[in-house]
Amino acid sequence: MPELQGKTAIVTGGTKGIGLAVARALLDRGMNVVVSARTASDIERVVGELAEASGAGDAAVRGVVCDVRRAEDCQRLITETVDAYGSIDVLVNNAGIGRFAPLEEFDVDEWRGVIETNLLGAFYCTHAALPHIKAAGGGWIINIASLAAKNAFPGGTAYNASKFGLLGMSEALMQEVRHDDVRVSTILPGSVATSFSHPTPGTADEWKIQPDDIAKIVTDLLDTPARTLPSWIEVRPAKPGR
Repeated sequence: MPELQGKTAIVTGGTKGIGLAVARALLDRGMNVVVSARTASDIERVVGELAEASGAGDAAVRGVVCDVRRAEDCQRLITETVDAYGSIDVLVNNAGIGRFAPLEEFDVDEWRGVIETNLLGAFYCTHAALPHIKAAGGGWIINIASLAAKNAFPGGTAYNASKFGLLGMSEALMQEVRHDDVRVSTILPGSVATSFSHPTPGTADEWKIQPDDIAKIVTDLLDTPARTLPSWIEVRPAKPGR
């Protein structure tokens, strides 16, 4: 998708961290961008900031309150995007949470919440968006997973299960829709300097991948020639602590 001007993208979990960086990068490339999150005040604040910073104006960026654990919310996100812009060309499934503890210390609702957010949320949004992406003549579905999609670790039963599942879903979907000109890619970051691990990233996080680094990978994917499909991309800090 070399020409992004005027195309439409959805970024779930788009009000902070990786999602916010991706939304900003796509706006800078001339796309219409719809960001989603669970909190209306976050949506309102970020949409205003993005519209002002990008110079694209209010017309190019919108926000929709969406809890990706709810299929009806995801359907509404897609419907409102199509109503506003007429089509969907790119879906970035970024919304995610982490809970880390030995399995026996989880309660059922905590464990379910990780799976429903990280895996079912991507399914719900993709299921609702895919007919519109096909109708637009093709596009991209980009899933933000984690190196935890391939590397299990103690305390990661819920998180590993969600990300292993997301990668498996992505790889199967990639093969299902590639001949419809829909390309599916999964990005597997290692440590990223976001509030995912602790509330306020600082100088101690400078060695980590930065959200803008992942956003650059997203835009590079969108610039990939149509004959080529990077199905998954592993991303690590270049110089982690020894």
